[in-house]
Amino acid sequence: MTARPEPATSDREIVQSRVYDAPRELVFAAWTDPKHVTHWWGPRGFTTTTHEMDVRPGGVWRFVMHGPDGTDYKNRIIYLEVAPPERLAYKHAGEEDTEGVKFHTTVTFADRGGKTELTMRMVFETAAERNHVVEKYGAVEGGKQTLERLAEFLAAK
Repeated sequence: MTARPEPATSDREIVQSRVYDAPRELVFAAWTDPKHVTHWWGPRGFTTTTHEMDVRPGGVWRFVMHGPDGTDYKNRIIYLEVAPPERLAYKHAGEEDTEGVKFHTTVTFADRGGKTELTMRMVFETAAERNHVVEKYGAVEGGKQTLERLAEFLAAK
């Protein structure tokens, strides 16, 4: 019996990576502590209000991203894997009264000699869903800005 190859996901994923001049324990904490996340999560001009953040497998992060135009974007993340300070995996499940964009994210935190290489891989159920998020919400640019804001937050620590 031969193993079936994993289906290709490149047409339904967004992958972003960045190296931070900070130890991975700090980068991991910035990603998982609501006291830190509030300061950098989201693209430029956005603020974030966390209502609940329980970082453990099965735990939930409920938050609202407040856009610069006054639009609120409710979000719900369910943690699937938490392996400090190396890896997080979670699914974005949306909220009941939102459009419910769904995707799976894996974030890795690799030690690079005292620096941290963070790689975020978001996989959507279909290429159409990925394209919708890119076109409607500017997900690629928004992700870049979010990771830039994290760099600025870490530099101030």
